[in-house]
Amino acid sequence: MPRRGRLHAPTVLSALGALAFALLAWLLWAKERETAPGGELQLFCAAGIRMPVEELAADYEERFGVRVALQYGGSGTLLAGLEVTPRGDLYLAGDDSFVDRARDAGLVREELVLARMRAVIAVRTGNPLAIEGLEDLARPDVRVALADPEAAAVGRIARKHLRALGTWDTVLERASVTKPTVTELATDLGLGVVDAAVLWDATVAQFPALELVRATLFESDPRTITIGVLTSSSQPTEALRFARFLAARDAGGPVFARHGFEPARGDVFERTPRLSIASGAMLSPAVRETLHAFAEREGARIDTTYNGCGILVAQMRAGAVPDAYLSCDTTFLNEVDELFEDGVELTSNAMVILVASGNPRGIETLTDLARPGLRVGLAHPEKSALGALTVGLLQREQLTGGLAASGNLVVDSPTGDLLVNQLRTGSLDAAIVYASNAAHAREHVDLVPIDSAGARATQPIAIARGARHKALLGRLFDALRGSDSRVRFEALGFRWESE
Repeated sequence: MPRRGRLHAPTVLSALGALAFALLAWLLWAKERETAPGGELQLFCAAGIRMPVEELAADYEERFGVRVALQYGGSGTLLAGLEVTPRGDLYLAGDDSFVDRARDAGLVREELVLARMRAVIAVRTGNPLAIEGLEDLARPDVRVALADPEAAAVGRIARKHLRALGTWDTVLERASVTKPTVTELATDLGLGVVDAAVLWDATVAQFPALELVRATLFESDPRTITIGVLTSSSQPTEALRFARFLAARDAGGPVFARHGFEPARGDVFERTPRLSIASGAMLSPAVRETLHAFAEREGARIDTTYNGCGILVAQMRAGAVPDAYLSCDTTFLNEVDELFEDGVELTSNAMVILVASGNPRGIETLTDLARPGLRVGLAHPEKSALGALTVGLLQREQLTGGLAASGNLVVDSPTGDLLVNQLRTGSLDAAIVYASNAAHAREHVDLVPIDSAGARATQPIAIARGARHKALLGRLFDALRGSDSRVRFEALGFRWESE
């Protein structure tokens, strides 16, 4: 008969010894993998998720010839090993808080949600002690097994909610067994070593001799199973492909569901997914490098169309809806908002009067554009966001009539870049453009600020409602809102608006 009562020092030492042994084993395994031949991925996986991941790894190898070497342990134990010796390709934890910690430590770059699960009270089939809730775990006649909160995600959940009930210390003192993984707890429970344990609902589903008791506090606090691509990976593209396979609603999703997990609704799996992006022409210099780097890392293809936003909107209304839209201004996203999810503000861009270097015509305000003899270029109000904003700006400043009457308007361009080229070749004396349009020609032109509250455009990004790869697009948006992207935008004169 296992000993009941207080958790004695030998039990604590035993638990610490097991954790130390697991960490040592992890380090030895990692060293062995360091010298292994290429062509395989190294995945550190929470023990409670072993069955679906093992099945999917075998399927992936059969389909694509890529082996996935799996190392199991508690989420915390695996993370401790990664913190000591960063290596491998992927880290899969039973609770996204561990992946968050790994990201904050600089160990993880991308994160993908795979499934969700909830903690439950596990008992032997038939529930012989009639355990009904968390309060029963403090009963003196119940032998309880707990997962180490520092080693396993389910242990952290148990501690959190038992503390909320005020029974954690009592349950811990009376715990008959502590283990670093849920599978070890489930095995002990199935053998009758203990009467109850806090496990995942998905874990209980994998052991026929067990049944579960739902607890309200656990039900309201589901855990998200997240996989992270490690910054130490030497093959991040293949790591991302396997992660997408695990998350895909037509690959990993059904397998996770069959093993008792609640799968996330991931993308359809494609080894080389294809995205279509429509972007306002003025955003091109700021986003091209980011889009290229993202496609290279993900092993994806991105087809990008750059044009005036008025032209892009007309194409969308005709049926050519892209997977994502980077608009020059919110007004042109609003025109097709039924096709897209809510946009996210990325940057803003000041409108300026562009003149030749040295400002030889002495242009200082919008009013000066109506002076006799000037050649002025504006963007087309129907083909571009710049043109529409310019018309609105001139109307608010009550300058539309004067400029039209002056006869100075000689160019009506679909993009600001074309206006810059016209001014550089001497065909124009002035033009209203975005500040970023002139970034590549600053040694040849001067920018005259426009003192008006309406002289600024805001650039949102949005995902199409019917896009097939929304999770992939979400990571693309993360890249566009990342620090490297911000540097590129600000170097071109944009103001960063993304939180």
